[in-house]
Amino acid sequence: MAKNNKIEVNGIGIKYKKINKAEYISLTDIARYANPKEPKVPIQTWMRNKDVISYLGLWEKLNNPEFKGIEFTTFENQAGKNSFYLSPQKWIQTTNAIGIISKSGNSGGTFAHRDIAFEFASWLSPEFKLYLITEFQRLKINEQKELEWSAKRELAKVNYHIHTDAIKENIVPTLSEKQLAFVYANEADVLNMSLFGKTAKDWRMENPDKKGNIRDYATIEQLLVIANMESFNAILIEQGVSQRERLVQLNAMAKSQLRVLENQNTLNLLKEKN
Repeated sequence: MAKNNKIEVNGIGIKYKKINKAEYISLTDIARYANPKEPKVPIQTWMRNKDVISYLGLWEKLNNPEFKGIEFTTFENQAGKNSFYLSPQKWIQTTNAIGIISKSGNSGGTFAHRDIAFEFASWLSPEFKLYLITEFQRLKINEQKELEWSAKRELAKVNYHIHTDAIKENIVPTLSEKQLAFVYANEADVLNMSLFGKTAKDWRMENPDKKGNIRDYATIEQLLVIANMESFNAILIEQGVSQRERLVQLNAMAKSQLRVLENQNTLNLLKEKN
């Protein structure tokens, strides 16, 4: 299911959405750079160009096994003539194209695969195309950072279950579930204290207006470290190491790993692998 999003380029809001895992950008919004009131006019003018039709046809041949080549050849032969006219809808219906999608109405508009959208932007204005690409790349970088953060948060949650199982089996096998919950929180604070220098309760008192917990506001680096700490703490628990000694070892581990991760070269290597 396609989800609409929007970026802003030179004061123009440009929608984009994913279709079958590919990014499609609104040609209608891009066209407002040249004609704010009638954006369909620049699109239709662009599609009269013979080189444009050739490019669209080549893109479809490379990406669309259902593309109708014979119908495309007819358009290619006619393109460039004064009498030639082609709308996005006619292109799609006649050739079974997938690189451009178009719907009529107030909630409609014309979208194109990013490859095609960038070509259209370049035809309108090379300068505008550069702004569009720059903003789109910035968006992708931010999305990747959010994905990395979510992945590390999920890893921390998985390791949390390993951590609590070790507590249940080795520290308090005879306590009730209510008592177990208290010990789990206590052991979680061993990790919080080792990494953040404060307990979950301390953090909530310092941040009464924030939702969630201390780990929801951790950096990618901190989430990676705490995931490693949970696994290591589970091993220490199984070995019978006291909580005090575990706190000392975990704190030393947190300092060491954060120092390595904060080294820019190491961090870049980690992100490339992810």
